Parts: sequence; structure tokens; C-alpha cells
Amino acid sequence: MSSAIVGSREVIVRDHRDLRRHLPRLRDYVAEGGLVPLSRDPAWLYVLQRGLGQVPICLELIEGGQTRGMLPLAYVKSFLFGKFLTSLPYLNYGGVLADDPARAAALVDRATELADELDVRYLELRQVEPLDHPSLLRREGSKVHMRLDLPASAEALWSALPAKVRNQVRKGQKGGLEIAWGGPELLGDFYEVFSQNMRDLGTPVYGLGLFQAIFEELAGKAELCVVRSGGRAAAAALLLHGWGVTEVPSASSLRRFNPTCANMLMYWSLLERAIGRGQEVFDFGRSSPDGNTFQFKKQWGASPMSANWQYYVRSGSLTDMRPDNPRYRRMIRLWKRLPVGLTRWIGPPIVRAIP
Repeated sequence: MSSAIVGSREVIVRDHRDLRRHLPRLRDYVAEGGLVPLSRDPAWLYVLQRGLGQVPICLELIEGGQTRGMLPLAYVKSFLFGKFLTSLPYLNYGGVLADDPARAAALVDRATELADELDVRYLELRQVEPLDHPSLLRREGSKVHMRLDLPASAEALWSALPAKVRNQVRKGQKGGLEIAWGGPELLGDFYEVFSQNMRDLGTPVYGLGLFQAIFEELAGKAELCVVRSGGRAAAAALLLHGWGVTEVPSASSLRRFNPTCANMLMYWSLLERAIGRGQEVFDFGRSSPDGNTFQFKKQWGASPMSANWQYYVRSGSLTDMRPDNPRYRRMIRLWKRLPVGLTRWIGPPIVRAIP
């Protein structure tokens, strides 16, 4: 633990040794922000430590004895790709929370110093609104968050959906599909679908330990939805319930079940669940404007919201780590041909090293 003091303002660097006892206060600070996704819960630092082996760091700005800003960071290091500071891996949200721009700048100042001290390739802040800071000279804003303001009842949402969407949901309802809700007891079904879908996309899959850590650290706030056809898992999703916002960071369906509309029935069930919990917003995740996933989310009524990922780059290029980098195309094609069981074994050590 270290700190930097400017006047009565102190930025404290908390690590795993003392972060745990400060979590309740930091969580209360996050909750003051109104509608906040669970991705902003500082307990994610322990999820990433336990599930991905990343080093948790939290910058806390204290002034007058009170928390006035915070920045959670994961220190990611590997022989394969190098070292990074990211806020936060796996999640769509991260970056600075602060009472005002001056306090936000103080947190970024300390984060860039830490990036220099740790000799990382770059610092990545997954902001919604961009920060005005001289060190954050690179920005990636090609994707948007897709969000839906939820009505007070599922009936009201159903009435607002296009006829095509309602018909597809009805097809799933009439096709003998079964919906199961639960926690860790459904991880086997969830991971069966998720890992196969990641293989089909040519992407290394996260290890099962990440999802086990989510349920251990965020008990009561995370749940799984599994859609079964003939007793076999056809689609599955992880749902996170935050402060007025429900988000779905991981959702997958198997292509051979597309004719059953299992994926459509699942998303309708996710939306119903969020409304039933009194949530005000459903966050579908990030998408490229006008891409296939963008159009899928738009049909449910979701609207785009800015996503500004900002960088303090010390070495290399941002494109080095992007999956659309031409040098990864051959690897992606090869990955799609691998047996799913093999990707579950070799994928997690790779993906845990990617910021």
C-alpha cells in the first residue's frame, strides 16, 4: 500500500493485503452513482484475482476523511504478451469514478505513475464518458453499449416489441424448450454452451474458475439462465444485477438450435427477470454499430450509449492485442477447427494474459 498526498487530498494505492476490509466503503461509494452496473463493484478485483490470476489494485482518493474517487485496476502480466494495467478485464465497464474532473485527473495521474513504475505496455481505462487528461492520448470509441430502459411490467415491454420478435419468442415457448434459473449448480450446462460458442468464434475461452469466483464474490447478485431442448443445454447466459442495472456479460447459444428460437426465448426470459427484480435498465453489452449483434439488440428496443476506452500507451501499439489484427487471422481459423475439449484446456492460460 502506498499513497500520494496533494494538499488534503490523498490517493491511496490499495492491494490485496488491505483491500478486502475497505470493500464495503468502496461499494457504498459506487452505489451513490445512481443507476450503476454490477461491473463497477470493487469486489471484481478479487474475482479477477481468483479466476484469472491477475493482481488487484485499487486507487482510492480520500479527502476530508471521505472517499471522493476510486479507480480499480488489474495488473495483467505474462511472458506471452507482456504487462498491462486494465480497468477492468472481462468487463465492459471500468475506469475512474470521481466526484469531479479534478479528482478524476488526480486518480489518472497516479495511475500513469503506477504504469511507469510497473513498466507496463499500456494503461487501459474502460470509460463511458471520456476523460480530459494529457496522458490519455489514445481513445477507442468504435463500439457502443446497447441499453434498454425497462418498463414497470413485462406486459408493457411485450407490447412494445416488434411482431417478428414476439413471434420468435412464441415459437420458442411452444417448442418444448425448458428454462432453468440458478447459480453454481448450472455452471456445467452454462460452460458447455459458452465454451463451444467461443471455439466457434475462434476465441480462447475463459476458465470455469472465473465464473466460480463470480458466484463466490458476488453472491446473490449473479445468476445463470439455461435453456434446454430435449434435456440438452441449447443456450445459456450469465446475468448480473447491479444498482438499478442488469447486464449480461456472457451469453451464448448453439447454432444447431437456431431453428428452435432458443436464443430469442432466453433473451426474453432475461428481460422478464430484470423487470421482476425492479431493475430500470437492461444492458445488452457492447457492439459495433450496425453489426449483427447491434441489430440483434436493437430489435429488443435497445439504444446505443457511448463507450470510450482510453489509453496511456508506453510501448507497442494498441492494435497488437486486437483480435482483428491481420496477424491473428490464421490463428483464429485454426482455433475454430480445434476440438472443444482441447480449447477448454489451452484457452484459459492464454486468455488470462490478455487485458
